[in-house]
Formats: sequence, C-alpha cells, structure tokens
Amino acid sequence: MVLPPEEGRGLTTSLTRVLVATAVPAERDAVAEAFPGPVRERTLPGAVVHRTADGPDLLAAGVGPALAAASTAAALTAAALDGRPYALVVCAGIGGGFAPDAPLGSLVVADAITAADLGAETAEGFLPVTELGFGTVTHRPPASLAAAAAAATGARTGTVLTVSTVTGTAARADTLRARHPRALAEGMEGFGVAEAAAAQGVPVLEIRAVSNPVGPRDRAAWRIGDALAALTDGFGKLAPVLESWNQHDQ
Repeated sequence: MVLPPEEGRGLTTSLTRVLVATAVPAERDAVAEAFPGPVRERTLPGAVVHRTADGPDLLAAGVGPALAAASTAAALTAAALDGRPYALVVCAGIGGGFAPDAPLGSLVVADAITAADLGAETAEGFLPVTELGFGTVTHRPPASLAAAAAAATGARTGTVLTVSTVTGTAARADTLRARHPRALAEGMEGFGVAEAAAAQGVPVLEIRAVSNPVGPRDRAAWRIGDALAALTDGFGKLAPVLESWNQHDQ
C-alpha cells in the first residue's frame, strides 16, 4: 500500500539511510514485499523515492546506466541536502546469468561492478577506457559487506557486468565471458548506480536474481516471476546485514 506523503509522516525505520535502486517498478515492488507495512512516496527533483516502514528507501531509477546514474544522483543529493545522507546504495534487480555458474532463480552478489563495453574497439581487440588513459570501468563493493550479503542470502559472488545492450547471441556471451572470466551475471544499471554513489563517497552493493541465461534471446525461457520472488526472498534474508551496516555507519 502506497500512502500519500501526509499519511506517511511518523514512519520510522532502522534502514532509512540505505537506498535500494532498481530499474523498474516491478523490481522495486519485489524488494518492498520483503518489508511489510505501509510505503510513503516522496517526490524529489529528478526522482521518486518510496520509503518503507521497516526497510530501506526504494528508487525505480530507470533502465540503463545513464538514467540510473542520474536518478540515483538526484536521490543521493536530496538526502544529503536534507541532512540525512545515505550510508549505502544497493543496486538490485533481475538479470541474465552466465551458465552454468548462475542458474535461473539464483542470486548473485557483485564483488566487482564492471562496465562491460566502456572503451574502444581496435585492430588488436577491445580496450577498456582505463587502458586508454582515463575513467574507470569497475567499482568494488566493500568486501566484508559483499561476503556477508552472499552468506545471508546463499548467493554466489563474482563480477556483475553492466551492459547498454542486453546480450542476445551465444557469440556475444562467449566474448563477454572471455573478456571478463569472473562474470556471473549482466544487468543494465549497476555501473551507473555505482558511479553516482562513488561521486558522493557512498559505498555500493549490487545483487541480481537470475531470470534468464546470458546468450541467445529466448523470451519463452525467461523466468521473470521466479526471479522477482527470489529477489523478495533474498532481501528478507539480507535485511539484518543491511541493518548492521547502517548502524555501524551511524
């Protein structure tokens, strides 16, 4: 249930300084289901944040790294100006998993959030922007937090790739895996969310529920409902980890 702002006054939560950024409302709502109780909607310049009664703030940041970065930056800035900056940003949602390491319905926690295709194609092959002498291609969540999140949820840890184009062929999947041997999953927002968080000195975590294999595009084989359910279940188990982190940072 979403309450208008005036009805939501007085809600308190131990996780108000944790922001969970998803791509779309369906993912945001799946996370919200892990935290029973009313939800208050707050409209900010450039973002709409949903505040749960017993959990973190939720943001449907939009699809793709650019919009996700812009929306996350707006929410982070508004919170900082309000005197209650976020202590942690979690990028969450469903995504593709690299078989056989990340099967359908499983959870993946990123120990590295990497822009898979940010760079240049050359005659010698692909070069990430770091090898061109500028930028960054990887953000690393706090190691202890990623490990605790994986242990609590039963997730595997590895690299989660951020792509602007969802992989749809076996050849592309093979190319990505060869370029990023530790990759377990791909999504479209993690690197953008991480860039926004890093710009304001806020740590970031990414968790993905696998809805489809990375490879040939076959919508009939996707298990979106199962992945959203896994996301809800995962956040139910993740809550104590987030609360501990939030309290440690107070």
